[in-house]
Amino acid sequence: MSLPEFSNSLKLQEILLAKIQGSSAQQITFAQYMALALYHQEYGYYTARVSIGSGGDFFTSASLGQDFGQLLAIQLKEMWHNLDSPATFWVLEMGAGNGELAQDILHYWQTTEHQAFIQAVRYIIIERSPSLRQQQQERLKSLRSTPGFNTNFDLTWRDWSDLESESIEGCFFSNELVDAFPVHLVQKDGQELKEVYLGIQGGELTEIIDRLSTKKLTDYFNLVGIDLLQQQYPQGYRTEVNLQGLDWLETVATKLKRGYVLTIDYGYSAEKYYRPSRSQGTLQCYYQHRRHNNPYANLGYQDITAHVDFTALELYGELHNLHKLGFTQQGLFLMALGLGDRLNELSSGKFTIPEIFKRRDALHQLIDPTGLGGYGVLIQGKNLTDSEQSLQGLNVPDW
Repeated sequence: MSLPEFSNSLKLQEILLAKIQGSSAQQITFAQYMALALYHQEYGYYTARVSIGSGGDFFTSASLGQDFGQLLAIQLKEMWHNLDSPATFWVLEMGAGNGELAQDILHYWQTTEHQAFIQAVRYIIIERSPSLRQQQQERLKSLRSTPGFNTNFDLTWRDWSDLESESIEGCFFSNELVDAFPVHLVQKDGQELKEVYLGIQGGELTEIIDRLSTKKLTDYFNLVGIDLLQQQYPQGYRTEVNLQGLDWLETVATKLKRGYVLTIDYGYSAEKYYRPSRSQGTLQCYYQHRRHNNPYANLGYQDITAHVDFTALELYGELHNLHKLGFTQQGLFLMALGLGDRLNELSSGKFTIPEIFKRRDALHQLIDPTGLGGYGVLIQGKNLTDSEQSLQGLNVPDW
C-alpha cells in the first residue's frame, strides 16, 4: 500500500489510523476511507485541494468552453416552458465545480432570454466543499459586474437542510457529481459476497475482506437484478456499490414537488457495469491529469471516482416517484439541442482560422462517443403530465 508523499497526507493518515483504532472492529469500510480522503473537513481532496481544468487534476465538459453550458441552458429553459412558465422556476445545480458551468448558463440566459424568464429563475448552488464554494462565489461575483447583467438575478448558495420537503418546482441537475460519492467495495469470496475494509496489520494500513457491513448492499443487487455469486463471475471479482448515490437521489426526490432531475455522468447500465469481464470494477483516480487505479496513493491530493450505475438510479427513482423520461448519451443529447448547428456555423466566415480549429476541437470532444460524448444523460420527472415529459434533448437528432 502506498505511503504518503505530502505533509497533509501524513496528517490525514494519522486521522485515518485513529479512526480505525477507534472503531469497535478495528476496521472501516472502503466507503468510509474514501469519504475521509475526499471530504475530510480540513485535509480532504474536495475540501482543500481540488483543481479543475487544464492546470488541475481533471477537466469537465464545462472546461472546453461555453457551448456545453449554453446548450444545457436551452434544455433548462424548455423545462420552464413545459411547466407552463411558472412565476418561480427553481434551478438547483448540485456540485458546481469551479463555477464555470453556472457562469456559462447564467451568462447565456442574461444575453438571450426575455425578462419574464430571467425574473422567474431562482438559481441555487448546493456545494459541500468550502474550497469550491469560494471559487464559485469569486467567479460568479465577477459575472455580476458584466455590462448588461441583471444584478437582481436570484443566485444563492444553500445546504440541503435549507430546503423544505416538496418545495421545489423546477430542475435539480448535476454534471459529474455522483461518480465522486464514496463507494463500498465488494468482492466474491467462495459462495459469499464480502466487503473490502481497511485495517492495521503490523503497523501498516492493509485491506481486509470481511462480511458485508450492511444489508443495503444485498438489497442493492436485488434492485438491479445482478447476482455476483453466479458461476460466470470469477473468484475474487471486485466491484463497487454507490449507496450514497441512492441516498442522494432520495433526498432530491423528497425536496422536488414537481419538475425534473437531470444527471450527467460517466457510467453504464447495471448489465454493462457488472459484466463478469470487468473483474476489478471501475474505480479510478486522477492526479495532475494522470489516471491510475491506486486509491491509496497521494492521500488527500487526488480524485477518487467510480462509474455510475444508471440502472440503480432509474429503479430507485421509481420507488420515490421519480419516473424515467429518457436516458441517452451526452453526444446525442447535445446534438439534439443544437450542437450540430454550431459546428456548421464555423464555416460561416465569422471566425478566424485559429478560432475555428480551437472551437471545432472542443465541440468534437463534447460529442466524442469514446470520451465525453459517451457519458450518460438521465432525465427523471416527478408529477408531470404527458406533455411536460417531452424534452428536446431526448429527441434523436438528425446526423
